[in-house]
Amino acid sequence: MEFTDAVRERFSCKKYGGEQVSPEKLTQILEAGRLAPTAKNLQEQHIYVLQSAEALAKIDAVTPCRYGAPTVLVVAFDKYSVFTYPGGKRDSGIEDAAIVATHLTLAAADAGVNSCWINNFDPDRLAGLMQLPEQEEILMLLDLGYAAEGAGPLPNHGKRKPLSETVTYL
Repeated sequence: MEFTDAVRERFSCKKYGGEQVSPEKLTQILEAGRLAPTAKNLQEQHIYVLQSAEALAKIDAVTPCRYGAPTVLVVAFDKYSVFTYPGGKRDSGIEDAAIVATHLTLAAADAGVNSCWINNFDPDRLAGLMQLPEQEEILMLLDLGYAAEGAGPLPNHGKRKPLSETVTYL
């Protein structure tokens, strides 16, 4: 798929069928996340692949937004291995993990796999259920699978502000 087609055509899938993503496609998606740029190339991300009934039950315990997806990626980062920006007010952890997550999302679209970026959950509660190391902070969840029949983008999916409202040339 062409990049612009992947960007234009992907949507947040809210209803999945039961078909599992093949190991080859999952590896392709994960590789795109591995190749994502990070500040100072620290690569502080950690991706957890949840597919077992036990693991998915942990997702279901913290969010109603799995929508039946057979795979959920948990995108986390090592909060002690980040670049602190000049001034000391911000660091690269959330930003880098978001870049990784975006690469995963677009790679899924490129592979013909549907996805949904999930942020409606308590990351600390999920980290506890998953027994993550103390230094890891969860940014988001990414549902992966194939849309069930009749699933499609939300009605407002195609509505976008014009560039003139979102871009300023100085």
